[in-house]
Amino acid sequence: MADSGSKKATDGVSFTWLRWALPLLLVTFVLASEALAGRKTAPPAIDYSSFYALVGTGKVQRITMAGQGVQGTLKGPEQVDGRTVKDFSTTLPSQPDPSLMPLLHQQDVDVRAEAEQTSFWAPLLVTFLPWVLIIGLWIWMARRARTAIGVGGPLQTILKGRNHRFERHDHVRIRFDDVAGLTTAKRDLQEVVEFLRTPERFQRLGGKLPRGVLLVGPPGTGKTLLARAVAGEAEVPFFYVNGSEFIQLFVGVGAARVRELFDEAKAAAPAIIFIDEIDAVGRSRGAGLGGGNDEREQTLNQLLSEMDGFTPNDHTVVIAATNRPDVLDPALLRPGRFDRRVIIDRPEWEARLAILRVHTRQKPLAPDVSLPDIARSAPGFSGADLANLCNEAALFAVRRGADSVAQRDFSAAMDKIQLGDPREALLDPAERRRVATHESGHAVVAHFTKEAELLRRVSILPRGMSLGATQQWAANDRHIITEPELAAKLHVLMGGYAAETLVYGNVSSGSEQDLKQATDFAFRMVAHYGMSERVGPVFHEQRLEHPFLGQRLATDVGLSDKTSHEIEQEARRILSEALDAARHVLDEQRATLERLVAALLEHETLEEAELQRVLGPTKAAA
Repeated sequence: MADSGSKKATDGVSFTWLRWALPLLLVTFVLASEALAGRKTAPPAIDYSSFYALVGTGKVQRITMAGQGVQGTLKGPEQVDGRTVKDFSTTLPSQPDPSLMPLLHQQDVDVRAEAEQTSFWAPLLVTFLPWVLIIGLWIWMARRARTAIGVGGPLQTILKGRNHRFERHDHVRIRFDDVAGLTTAKRDLQEVVEFLRTPERFQRLGGKLPRGVLLVGPPGTGKTLLARAVAGEAEVPFFYVNGSEFIQLFVGVGAARVRELFDEAKAAAPAIIFIDEIDAVGRSRGAGLGGGNDEREQTLNQLLSEMDGFTPNDHTVVIAATNRPDVLDPALLRPGRFDRRVIIDRPEWEARLAILRVHTRQKPLAPDVSLPDIARSAPGFSGADLANLCNEAALFAVRRGADSVAQRDFSAAMDKIQLGDPREALLDPAERRRVATHESGHAVVAHFTKEAELLRRVSILPRGMSLGATQQWAANDRHIITEPELAAKLHVLMGGYAAETLVYGNVSSGSEQDLKQATDFAFRMVAHYGMSERVGPVFHEQRLEHPFLGQRLATDVGLSDKTSHEIEQEARRILSEALDAARHVLDEQRATLERLVAALLEHETLEEAELQRVLGPTKAAA
């Protein structure tokens, strides 16, 4: 059988080569035949100078002129260029010789003129052969492309989308139990799972399957993982596609891909279509260049039609994910398309602890590892951030040749993620002492300010872009922040600036990031949070949305010069009060400040317990 298949393939290749080679051989034969015929009929050729001399001596009887070609007959055989010729041919110069015709008349030569003889095939081939070659080349490339992909031609390759189908038994093995946290989101999606499993249960009472579910949340919070878990729980085919894959160079290609995607999903219904980063194709229409004829808008129109158009779509659920719901087209968010919006926020402490347990399930942990403390020290971390933290801790353990991952590995991984890798450049003693003074100022103010967060670590080891770091953590996850807590944050931020002025009488460039962050807090307190009696409880927005990014212009009236000046003055007042408060604490705790500076110069990094021993009683006791 293999020999038979090989023989058929060889015969097919031979037939293809013959089909192309025969016309080429035929053309070559025709041209060669005409060339040979021309050579047989043409008499011997002589030079034009010899021809002119023969005319001058009266030895030419007659000539026939056709263009620049001349054929003639002599009155008798003559020796010309070492040959005996009777009939001859020659070629006239490109520039006409004015003396030739009078000389021919003088010698009484019989002159005849004929049209230049040209081949019938030559102009035909010159006209049509290039087109034949171009068309033949295109057909050859199309056949090669079809052979390479199996079916279809180049156009079909352009139009075909890259939809990844995950069969329920082979690939979609993720369940809700594999997704730590996200309790509320899983509860909202459980009904979709039940509908996909037993649609007749809902259809009996006239219920319809939700057309679309929009997952909204910051990057790395598990939107894609949750969508795959829905498909795994429902045991239905899962189609994954990124929104950017619909945007193509040629207008209409994206719409064709949308149609193909939904056609395949409907054929496998019930099924789930997951569109990641839908804001790439679903931005508001009419907000950019190109009117309504650009590729992105036509793709969006096709998507809207597929989700809730004339053709019913009762057994295919579209799940989309985005971290920019504010830029999506309103028609995409209306009921009947994306009926549900599931908010996926960053995990709380309990969810972070569950995520850490999932990602450390296959990692041997040392007895000193405390996952609750690690979860508490990572507020604001997403699921992807926690997975990266566990992986970096395992890598640190491998580098030091350990058999298990210890708490020190998690601490090193946290420092790398938050602060960066240690820098190779070493500080000179004077710079090192100034950095220790700066960080000690932050730590002392934080320790003796009641509303400030707890101190976790102080370090003067240069990492990433920073020369030192003072790390704090909140006792609990916070969702709102009060005015006293914001004021305490400002006190701590200004503590490094105040310590440098107190010890050295001047400041350095090391306070740049502190001042930037403190200024942003002060502006928000005045312009956003209504924490200024002078400005009042008014929200002021200075930022305008960019229309070419699919966002609408802000409708708020711009700030007047007077209001901007008042906000600036109030922010400066708040920062000045924070600096005075930080200086007051450092004046009272000058000895504690010096003690902490000496400890940092000796140990470089102080953990929470060591800080409590150096700084003395806690702020609550103070």
